[in-house]
Amino acid sequence: MYPRVRFAPSPTGSLHLGNALSAVANRAFGDHLVLRIDDTDAARNVPGGEETILRDLRWIGVGWDEGPVRQSERGELYRDAAERLGVERFDGVQLLRPDGTATYHLASVVDDVELGITHVIRGNDHRPNEQLHRRLAEALGARAPEVVHHGLLLGPDGKKLSKRHGAATLADVRDAGLPGPAVRAYLDELGLPRHDVRFDERRLRRLAIDALAAMTDEELAAEVGAPIELAPALRGARDLAEARDFVRSILDPEAAELPEEAGPTLRRFVELRAGANGALLDADAAKAIVRELKAVGGDLRALRLALTGRQRGPELWTIVAALPADEAIRRAGGG
Repeated sequence: MYPRVRFAPSPTGSLHLGNALSAVANRAFGDHLVLRIDDTDAARNVPGGEETILRDLRWIGVGWDEGPVRQSERGELYRDAAERLGVERFDGVQLLRPDGTATYHLASVVDDVELGITHVIRGNDHRPNEQLHRRLAEALGARAPEVVHHGLLLGPDGKKLSKRHGAATLADVRDAGLPGPAVRAYLDELGLPRHDVRFDERRLRRLAIDALAAMTDEELAAEVGAPIELAPALRGARDLAEARDFVRSILDPEAAELPEEAGPTLRRFVELRAGANGALLDADAAKAIVRELKAVGGDLRALRLALTGRQRGPELWTIVAALPADEAIRRAGGG
């Protein structure tokens, strides 16, 4: 197949956003993507590192056609190549470590040749390696792949993107509640940047809102581990972290002190909720209760506080709809 590309991370933990950009760029460019795990440097590998990478790639929707191919299982190929070259160093670069394992340069070139890679798509930080790898491939009697370098993803301050910027890895943005499809959409927008680009968290967060809106109720509820009945209440969330917070406020509300003047509103709510049919209300019935309370000047803030322990959160009618009648009445002081 053509073009045939590879993505070759080291198993050192969650993918840096810049590496994720390379993964997406390779997937978009290549007809056939080989996933290669560059794990010859045992000192840098972390337990579970490969599994973390596979999870990260699946999370942003990057699939592969071949692999994972592990360099740690291909030592004989590298030693044979070193023997054919007949030198321990090439252009001043060490080819094998003292323990006999291949260094990055030898292993990478041998794999690109042996796996039939036609194009290498990678960040500009690898540009200094291009000529060395080309000469090394030629010394092995092979043709080096075409190389396409793209700009790096930097922090908002123009420096290397790191944890101090708030998010540097896919684990960071996942923990912040940003959905995988939003991250993929953001990286797709960047494409193959010719020059370095600065990470735009505001743009990513706007895409997160779009991604949540595109989810079905079932998908959204499953994503945050909530009952399907809570899905309408999650629709106002800007990210999954906020959606999970909404779930906690409805299912496990904080204790709150209610003002005495809230009494009439809460008593009227109990009457309306008790008079409604069904353990759970549909949207129209829940909205009707809220509208009636508003029409008579009810203290809707106090009702929200009684039902969730919070002064802010999802639309009030969604909370009323999500709570069974007996639980809603109990929280409002009616039982």
